[in-house]
Amino acid sequence: MNSQIENNFSYHAPKPGQPEVYQEIREKAKELAYLIDELAPNSREKALAMTNLEQAVFWANAAVARN
Repeated sequence: MNSQIENNFSYHAPKPGQPEVYQEIREKAKELAYLIDELAPNSREKALAMTNLEQAVFWANAAVARN
């Protein structure tokens, strides 16, 4: 059995304090999203920046949940 696979493909119920961490990460990312939206011209690159920011939030929250 591979413990990393088991961990990565398991449900991780929030522990005390984790929902607040998730929210803080999302709030900071939202600030950056608004800045990008305001300053960057509409383009493929802007869309990719937004997509990658969403991915960064996802992976940051996964880091909190999994570890």
